[in-house]
Amino acid sequence: MSARSRSAVAAALALLATLVARPAAAHVDYVTEESGDSLDAVAFVADVLSEPFNAALFAGSGLVALAGLAVYLWVRPTIVDVVVLRETLVGYGDLVPWMLRLAVGLPLVGAGFQGYLFAPTLSFDPGASPLLRVLFIGLGFFLLFGLVTRIVSAVGLATYAWVFLTVDSSVFLAVEYVPVLAALVILGGGRPSADDMLLEVASTPGSYYGRVDPVHHLKAFLDESTAPLRRYVPTVLRVGMGVSFVYLGLIQKLADPGSALLVVEKYDLTAVVPVDAGLWVVGAGVTEVAVGLALVAGFFTRGAAALSFVLFTTTLFGLPDDPVLAHVALFGIASAVFTLGSGPLSFDRWFGRPALDDDESAVPAD
Repeated sequence: MSARSRSAVAAALALLATLVARPAAAHVDYVTEESGDSLDAVAFVADVLSEPFNAALFAGSGLVALAGLAVYLWVRPTIVDVVVLRETLVGYGDLVPWMLRLAVGLPLVGAGFQGYLFAPTLSFDPGASPLLRVLFIGLGFFLLFGLVTRIVSAVGLATYAWVFLTVDSSVFLAVEYVPVLAALVILGGGRPSADDMLLEVASTPGSYYGRVDPVHHLKAFLDESTAPLRRYVPTVLRVGMGVSFVYLGLIQKLADPGSALLVVEKYDLTAVVPVDAGLWVVGAGVTEVAVGLALVAGFFTRGAAALSFVLFTTTLFGLPDDPVLAHVALFGIASAVFTLGSGPLSFDRWFGRPALDDDESAVPAD
């Protein structure tokens, strides 16, 4: 089989595995207003897979996915396109802070205007809580502009911790904010950003602005202080994204199949793919857990990030009333992980064949 033919086979198998899994990456609580029947999770899975057709389809889909991955790993050394792609993505590293700022800035502004605490399920009355509204809108706009990015990101992290510890721990639904904000604390605003622009002005000899705003000189010190941590940003992002996926699959679906079944019924998903409703829940849950564990381990990282991006997109089309703003951070983090790759402390780095060098995934300094 020629390299081109093997590449086509790999692509076809990967596409089939993706289609089998969609739409999966949905926050069940975002699209249902009531809890489903209380069902024993283990008994539910066992009952679904006790049906011969369900078991055969479930096992067959898993084997197809594994076969597609095996074929790709077999032909990868002959695919020049992969090396070129990875080399190109390295050149986008300086844009990652901008991606991340947009990814959390937009939904934070939306949260402030619509009145919710990170997750749409945690609503508050903007009229009765004007300070909360101003806080979220302010955090969002400061991040969009890239102004005092590290300080604002730290405030965002503290706000998330406050909501989690004192208001409602179900804000964990929006846990993707944590790795993004943590990465921005390390990276700063990047380019383009107000921080970068003002630093250039303030650092110019004879600058009038530099005389009245010495604070921006602190950015150079912070850039130097956080430089050793930059190489771990890909690790922070992929682990955070992986934890979010595992939570969606394990807690939102497999551990609460009654609520997940409501989603299948509400959107008539069995008409999209005519299989048992229980198999929809089990398949979606297992897919999300598998993708999440792959990201946490740093295994086939860019492939997992690309698959997750496809899952998010098909979910938004498949579940039309799923709040778009609530998923912007996930789109952003998936884009960043795809750009940066696995980073250190990953299966890909330890056992894979690096395309470039050990610093491939490092975010370049401004």
